[in-house]
Amino acid sequence: MSTEDKARVANIFDVARLAGVSHQTVSRVLNDLPNVRPATRVRVEDAIKQLRYRPSTAARSLVTRRSRTIGLITTGNPDYGPSSILLGFTEAARNARYLVSISSMLETDVASMRAAVELLLSQNVEAVVLIAAHRGALEAIQGIDLGVPLLAVESSGRSGFHSVSIDQFRGAYDATNHLIALGHTTIAHVAGPDDSMDATERVRGWSAALSEHGLVAHEPLRGDWSPSSGFAAGLALAPQFTAVFSANDQMALGLMHALGTRGVSIPGDVSVVGFDDIPEAEHFTPPLTTVRQDFAELGRTVMSTLLEVIIDESLAEAPHPVPTLVPRESSAPPRA
Repeated sequence: MSTEDKARVANIFDVARLAGVSHQTVSRVLNDLPNVRPATRVRVEDAIKQLRYRPSTAARSLVTRRSRTIGLITTGNPDYGPSSILLGFTEAARNARYLVSISSMLETDVASMRAAVELLLSQNVEAVVLIAAHRGALEAIQGIDLGVPLLAVESSGRSGFHSVSIDQFRGAYDATNHLIALGHTTIAHVAGPDDSMDATERVRGWSAALSEHGLVAHEPLRGDWSPSSGFAAGLALAPQFTAVFSANDQMALGLMHALGTRGVSIPGDVSVVGFDDIPEAEHFTPPLTTVRQDFAELGRTVMSTLLEVIIDESLAEAPHPVPTLVPRESSAPPRA
């Protein structure tokens, strides 16, 4: 890149990278604020000269963080759950008189995450919310110096930042116990993708419930959240299982379709329980027993927690609401 190109495109984040500091430190130097070491100030000033950086009004105001704007990063496919959380969050933000600037990304490598973060920070956001579909999203953002509070919607329990989530483990545990209470002793699981934190927690809940009752947790059948992957699992399901816990309702739909093509009746031969309680679940044939997640309420919880974190970043652990089992006709006692 030529000197002229640097002068034309350089921004506060370029200066921060060259000086080896956070963009917040650059902002403090630009605003001639205290609490910057002399050597650090010199490095920042040298980087500004080298890049011929000219700060904008927005850059000068970065240190104040009173924009009433929240940055929101969504990762992965726009499935029912993440989309519903987003709607609940943006509605709660609007009621609190905050604007939400959204960056959606399918890929969650470090470079893509950094670009998304820098775009949001250039808009002087007061905090960043990350709806993390996969572990990679957390790993990508953890190496970035945000300079503002971060709140992640994720279920891994990883330390190092604030997080809010519905208790996925408990939901899967309750779903499996429902089938055990009906008398089932061979319960298969159609799990989500390996890199999904929610899928991992649901596998743990299913396995824990079986273990508590002395039952065997066979290797889960793997899907990708789609009905087609549930259909493939239904075709592969071994005949000894009398019940299946599916990690989401879409895979349960495909599973039920596949079992129907095999002449397997539901719940006569095999009981099926899903997860999420999508609007269509009560209209499956038969209506699907599932675990209801209140995504809209989770979105509101994210916003209320974020407002507390903005005021005090030392906030204690955020709430993790428990989902609700919704029994319907797809689950019943096994045949004698």
